[in-house]
Amino acid sequence: MIRRLLVAGGAALAARGAWELLLKNPPGGRKLWERTNHRGETLTLLEGPAYTLGAAAATVLTPGIPARVKTAAVVATVGGGTFGAIDDLRETGKSKGLRGHLGELARGHVTTGGLKVLGIGATGLVVALLVPSRRELNDSGPLVRGLSAATDTLVSGAVVAGSANLMNLFDLRPGRAIKVALLFAPAASGGSPAGRLVAVACGAGAGLLPVDLAEKAMLGDTGANAAGALLGTAAVSGLGRKGQLAVLAVVGGLTLASEKVSFTKVIARTPVLRELDQLGRRPAQQ
Repeated sequence: MIRRLLVAGGAALAARGAWELLLKNPPGGRKLWERTNHRGETLTLLEGPAYTLGAAAATVLTPGIPARVKTAAVVATVGGGTFGAIDDLRETGKSKGLRGHLGELARGHVTTGGLKVLGIGATGLVVALLVPSRRELNDSGPLVRGLSAATDTLVSGAVVAGSANLMNLFDLRPGRAIKVALLFAPAASGGSPAGRLVAVACGAGAGLLPVDLAEKAMLGDTGANAAGALLGTAAVSGLGRKGQLAVLAVVGGLTLASEKVSFTKVIARTPVLRELDQLGRRPAQQ
């Protein structure tokens, strides 16, 4: 437990350090990252790059993670953050949500949202190819092994990409996406590489939670996609096919539900979720 706390603490420090550096020297200038929130106040999207850089750096420096898993986690974090940043900074098209972006692609319109879907999907497949397989088919023929390997790659890639997209769906209120990520903190209690990756994901989020709750900054697609992709990589590295299919079913179900149901309204109607969602946030405007 102490080691996991050290990992999480190191990730928090890395994310805060990246935050301070980016505030002093924002890429492309401060105005590029500024947005106006629902209060009419100016905030910055630099929290997303800070999370991405901090989590990636902490992953590299964390011991006890095999080289290929570590590489996969960095690819997931940086890939999710990069394609999220494209949509944050250069958004084109009016369609929202996964269905909207896929609909635009089907009509031959490549928007930044569609590019993000394709890019994060490709990132997920790269991660799936990097993470060592957990299947056991030594007695099977080459055809069965080949089909099984292809299936595992597709499932793992979908878990990573789907997790990145789902986390972004929660980034609609101050601190909400980070709080969702912190719900996975108990999974960091083990000594496995997956547990260490969860510790990094949660630690980096915790380090930036104060500025998020204060509405000085927001994760945006950049940070939310990076966090989701990193947690997805942790799941892929720690679970076999059945476990990953279970995760994919939950992620897919929630993503489909989001097209019909507002998560914000569900949270507002559920007392426990509402209290957790509002914890630490500034009072709503009257």
